[in-house]
Amino acid sequence: MNSQMNEEWEACSAGSAPTGFVHPMALQTLAELGIQHHGWSKSMDEFRDQPFDLIVTVCEEASESCPVWLGKGVKIHMGFPDPAEATGSQEDVMNAFRMVRDTMLIKIPKILQNWPNIHI
Repeated sequence: MNSQMNEEWEACSAGSAPTGFVHPMALQTLAELGIQHHGWSKSMDEFRDQPFDLIVTVCEEASESCPVWLGKGVKIHMGFPDPAEATGSQEDVMNAFRMVRDTMLIKIPKILQNWPNIHI
């Protein structure tokens, strides 16, 4: 979201089970939009003591695997399927990554634009 709303918001990304790398197809789908990502896969534990205004969990299983955010901030869950678990041809899997990317690029900015009067 930093590419769209970096004047108002700064996004950090982390997960409950990081792999240490960002999936190459995720990087490719970002590059298709001219976004060059240079980060890595981080654990949410790295941010535990950092205060946030808003925490948006995005993986379908995130509400079960990390139901309690122990840091500061309002938590909202928006489940998206994990495109890395998509099956089929390489193009089918790429399309799964694109679908999640495109849906996130629509839904998450709406939440941020309406903060703090969020109605999901």
